[in-house]
Amino acid sequence: MKIEPLLLKLVINDKLSPEAARKVRGYIASFFRDNPVVHHHLPDGRLLYRYPVIQYKVINNDIIIIGIYEGVEVVKKIFEEVQALVIDSTWQEVVTKSLFSYSAEFGSAPQLLPYTFLSPWLALNEQNYQHYVCAGSPQARRELLERILVGNILSVAKGLGYTVTAPLTAELENIREVRTTLKGTPMLGFLGNFRVNFEIPEFLGLGKSVSRGFGTIGRL
Repeated sequence: MKIEPLLLKLVINDKLSPEAARKVRGYIASFFRDNPVVHHHLPDGRLLYRYPVIQYKVINNDIIIIGIYEGVEVVKKIFEEVQALVIDSTWQEVVTKSLFSYSAEFGSAPQLLPYTFLSPWLALNEQNYQHYVCAGSPQARRELLERILVGNILSVAKGLGYTVTAPLTAELENIREVRTTLKGTPMLGFLGNFRVNFEIPEFLGLGKSVSRGFGTIGRL
């Protein structure tokens, strides 16, 4: 099926780390407190359990905000209303901002397609982290991560209303561990390339905390 993401790029003068995506998300959420898709929380504070339709990223020092489905109209409002950001208590004027709309395929493919992780992929939760640590060999760890990657893609497909009818095959390549943080907590992430028989639009996220910029993919 086709989806039509809307991509907003914001440029400021200061350099940003990828982890700053969380701070951008927090500041913009203050503009749209009554809209749960912006900050991914319900009015009572509980998490909104669905695939995020707005995702915040920092890639090559550019702030990228992706909207899909009902998130598209919100990204348009962000483009119109946000002239500056507050990051680490510092006022940052938006120097330039650009809006891009594009159509992309999402769904099963007849061949393996190559992708790369542009930001750390948070593949492991508390349970499968123990399985990963106790795996007997690098091959066993890679196979575990490949199964998790397939599960991540199936979760995204379900969240976007797409039914996967063909078996998925994922192959990780040059995958490596990286240390990162999530809300101040040290986390184990992964960078590298993968191939899978599935079309995924560029800049969408896989795994945990994709709304905060983790697991962002690029096409090779």
